[in-house]
Amino acid sequence: MRVALHTPLKPPDSPVPSGDREMARGLRRLLERLGHSVVEPKLSHVVPGVPPAEAHIALERRTRAQAERLIRRWHALPAHHPERFDLWFTYHCYYRKPDWLGPIVTRALGIPYVIAEASHAPRRAYGPTRLGHRAVERALAAADLVLTVNPRDVAGVKARLRPGARQAWLPPFIDTTPFRSPARRNASQPPLLLAVGMMRSRDKAESYRVLARALAKLGDRKWRALLVGDGPARTEIESLMAPFGDRVRFAGAVPHADLPALYASADLYVWPAINEAYGMAFLEAQAAGLPVVAGRTGGVPAVVADGVTGLLTPIGDADAFAAAVARLLDAPEERARLGTAAMARVAARHDERAAAHALAAALRTLR
Repeated sequence: MRVALHTPLKPPDSPVPSGDREMARGLRRLLERLGHSVVEPKLSHVVPGVPPAEAHIALERRTRAQAERLIRRWHALPAHHPERFDLWFTYHCYYRKPDWLGPIVTRALGIPYVIAEASHAPRRAYGPTRLGHRAVERALAAADLVLTVNPRDVAGVKARLRPGARQAWLPPFIDTTPFRSPARRNASQPPLLLAVGMMRSRDKAESYRVLARALAKLGDRKWRALLVGDGPARTEIESLMAPFGDRVRFAGAVPHADLPALYASADLYVWPAINEAYGMAFLEAQAAGLPVVAGRTGGVPAVVADGVTGLLTPIGDADAFAAAVARLLDAPEERARLGTAAMARVAARHDERAAAHALAAALRTLR
């Protein structure tokens, strides 16, 4: 099939690193791995955030006009033209970034409509988020297939699907191959704690705040930390970590291709995961054989098995997070056991090969 891949949140070729970008790239690879041709229409992407109602309505009008132009172009193209698609595939649809185009285009062209990673939260039906929320409901009502990545979204999405539409599980996935290189940890140095996360306001900044409070509770234990990421909140985060001196280093934004070496150099992956969907970095860390300490939130328990590949703590609880980190700093044998299990579990359940089988089976239901 020729598949139109639409990514309202962030295009696969965005220069800004994030888990959403990596997931979009991964879905493109999966579709191509299954023999489909991927078409990426040139579509506009709006700035993050929830716009005021007036701006939101104007934005929706523009996207409706864009949909009409896309429909006219599709009809004008020869049947086998490489830009003419026969399935619409949207990655990530939620109240901040709903898919306005998919329902209009697929209804006009009579082609299947697939959404990967949609969420429906009734609390967003009021106030400034109501217009985006309604757009999500329209998209879910029009979809033929919804691929759920975060277990937390299953019930909300299922309630909005039309009769005959299907919902299927697609495990969060990465290409584990680059991360499976042998560890190069320096046993003569104190254990290295690693965190990878964008440095922006709200949830990411709060995760760094919890991490800073937890590090302060580790007592006289020996440790080092490397923080990977950048963004507008970096100055605040540097201030949070200033009391630790040179024990905490900042790597800044690191190209994705350079991340495997950083994971291989660390001993423990730590991230409080405030309101995290599931966290691609958790998969990358575990694929490299790192045990994880994380906050138990969203879909994180679906990718980090508590007591098997890492330790999960109550969300936002710096005391519990510090206790889990301290436990693994004090027990290198347990770190090694969890890391070995993490590498095996991610390779078996969250590698692209497993995801390709799940995606192929789901797409076959459209025939």
